[in-house]
Amino acid sequence: MGGTTDRYINLFTDFGFKKLFGEEPNKDLLISFLNSLLMGEEYISDLSYLKNERLGKHEGERKAVYDLYCSNEKGEKFIVEIQRVKQEFFKDRSVYYSTFAIQEQALKGQKWNYELKAVYMIAVLDFEFSDEQPHKLHHRVKLIEEETKAVFYDKLSFVYLEIPKFDKSLEELSNDYEKWLYAFKHLHRLREMPKKLEVGIF
Repeated sequence: MGGTTDRYINLFTDFGFKKLFGEEPNKDLLISFLNSLLMGEEYISDLSYLKNERLGKHEGERKAVYDLYCSNEKGEKFIVEIQRVKQEFFKDRSVYYSTFAIQEQALKGQKWNYELKAVYMIAVLDFEFSDEQPHKLHHRVKLIEEETKAVFYDKLSFVYLEIPKFDKSLEELSNDYEKWLYAFKHLHRLREMPKKLEVGIF
């Protein structure tokens, strides 16, 4: 549990997050959470858990250890990170992490046409990192063409959730996406499970 007095699991602890989302019997919970975040851009029907440690190309290079690393039925990659403590260069870190999921797609020992599967870097944050947008908690980022703002490359996506900015009450929750945000923020503080969180995937 997240603390000695918590009745329900704290999703911002390493144990709580991986217990809920990182075990095969609970895979449907991770699929539900990711589908709610992607909001129709992508629909995941199945996931496979992948080894979460990625090593550098050469000895001595820094490695990356993901909280969760998965692949869907189309071979697209999903890196899921929780971050409890504010980190100055977290955007840089997330870009760095995404490069491992890109590089490992290169085929060895045969001709390769460089076609890549999509990579999604998803970060659930227990702090605010976007001062420029004080009321925006859900950030969906892609490479764009600067002048037209059109998407230049749609196979690399970054999703950031600033959970402290979520301020809806239990009575205001209207879909699974909002219920997940509420659970991240409040679940470990609850003394009893609300009826609203006992339906559907919950």
